Amino acid sequence: MTQEVLGSGLVAGTWTIDPAHSTVGFTVRHLMSKVRGTFTDFTGEITTTDDPTASVVKVAITSASINTNNAQRDGHLQSTDFFDAEAGQQLVFESTGVRESGDGHIIDGTLTINGQSHPVELATEFLGVATDAYGLTRLGAEATTSISRKQFGVDFNVPLEGGKLLIGDKIDISLEIEAILG
Repeated sequence: MTQEVLGSGLVAGTWTIDPAHSTVGFTVRHLMSKVRGTFTDFTGEITTTDDPTASVVKVAITSASINTNNAQRDGHLQSTDFFDAEAGQQLVFESTGVRESGDGHIIDGTLTINGQSHPVELATEFLGVATDAYGLTRLGAEATTSISRKQFGVDFNVPLEGGKLLIGDKIDISLEIEAILG
């Protein structure tokens, strides 16, 4: 018999992220507007335990799957100026801990981009557990964070008049995750 975690329907186990029902998105400043994009090829597992703060998250994102709805821009982002997708680069997140924060949790972890690893904090909201039409148990969660792209060696830019730059340094990352209990 599985024990429910947090009285929420969440049970201890290994959950596989369902990419068909999940989104890995980002936003970055470009001149005076923001460009939004997603990564369409990613895998991940969430291992929950009876103690939610001992849970573990691992995610791998294929950099070549970047999609900003502009083929020319996507090609540039896949180049060595940004992600070097041809070399098979991946963006990898591995959690190092989970802690309570207000109504949600913070997932502490290490994010690796272009071979450079740095700590990040994902502000996470657990959305619940439900059984789908096929009898599969699914969990939902959302998480957000912001990073400095320069910190990860993604520092291509174009200088503009007045000391401005074409592309902002801050990247806002948003995850909308649905995962299946395995």
